[in-house]
Amino acid sequence: MVGIRRRNIVLLGTTGSIGQSTMKVAEDLPELVRIVGMASRESVEGMEQAVRRFQPLRVAMANPQKARELAARIGRPVGEGERGLVELATMPEADMVLVAIVGTAGLEPALAAVRAGKDLAIASKEILVMAGELVMEEARRHRVNVLPVDSEHSAIFQCLEGRAVSQVRRLILTASGGPFRQTPREQFAHITVAQALKHPSWNMGPKITIDSATLFNKGLEMIEARWLFDIEIDRVDVVIHPQSVIHSMVEFLDGSILAQLSIPDMRYPIQYALTWPHRVPNSMPPTDLARIGTLTFEEPDSVKFPSLRLAREAGRTGGTMPAVFNAANEVAVARFVEGEIGFADIFEVVERVMQRHHVVAHAPLDAILAADSWARTEAAKMAVHVI
Repeated sequence: MVGIRRRNIVLLGTTGSIGQSTMKVAEDLPELVRIVGMASRESVEGMEQAVRRFQPLRVAMANPQKARELAARIGRPVGEGERGLVELATMPEADMVLVAIVGTAGLEPALAAVRAGKDLAIASKEILVMAGELVMEEARRHRVNVLPVDSEHSAIFQCLEGRAVSQVRRLILTASGGPFRQTPREQFAHITVAQALKHPSWNMGPKITIDSATLFNKGLEMIEARWLFDIEIDRVDVVIHPQSVIHSMVEFLDGSILAQLSIPDMRYPIQYALTWPHRVPNSMPPTDLARIGTLTFEEPDSVKFPSLRLAREAGRTGGTMPAVFNAANEVAVARFVEGEIGFADIFEVVERVMQRHHVVAHAPLDAILAADSWARTEAAKMAVHVI
């Protein structure tokens, strides 16, 4: 399009749900988005299809064995492990790195990209939850943009544009409420993995779907928003909005509230991150408000879902505590999916690990990674104990 330069994108997390949606955006806007680098963790078959489809300049796999398998299939070099991801994230041809790797594997490539002068599009909550202070400080130092891909943070970003955070009374993250918002707390012990994986609004990977069911995803988003928008976590709130049409809101000091609306499709926030500051037409369906009909809101139940309280505590404490909050939750969710603990035990494991942690303030990367490792070990022990 006239006056808009095409962006060269590195996509970390190609085969996941965000990666799949990003590829759809790239195909929809080939004159504006070119994927020059691709990486995944495990899916050799998915990566083979993606590489043949987009012909990126470079390819990497987080799993070295899978990297060798992929190289044999596509007949070209494939970067391996963390080093391969960092090389991809810093490749000279790239303008922007979109990080959609679930878990902590995207943190070091994200920092490397920022230090190499690349804009960062973040879909992996863990990056800013674990190391938000460090990442945003590096982004300011290297004068690069950090653009949100989460629908909630994209909505806030759009509502805030051109307005100072000092004018904000609070950021309001919306939550679908997950499949158990009307389930009595005493029934949580009987919730199955299959039930927890049935999200009412979004099609996402298993980790984030379970996090939605526990509302830990909103807790992670609260901490992420605190760093992304440089605002105290006590000015970040959550409201249940089952229709998932309003993606988040900003309330200003004068009482006015701005909201961003669209049908629940991740291609909208992905496109905005990739084409910002421009808005361009696409082939996605419009949002028909008359057909939607009703938008409703509820207060989240903090007794049923203590994840929000724990997130606020982690955000207030800062330092290494958010990394511990995140890591303990990852382990607890994995144990639940494997059938080793119950649904309600996820909350207990995270809270007990947080209570045992000795916080390091203004933590450097090595302290953050050490806290992450410690929390995983402790959470694994707790998961055995709660059975």
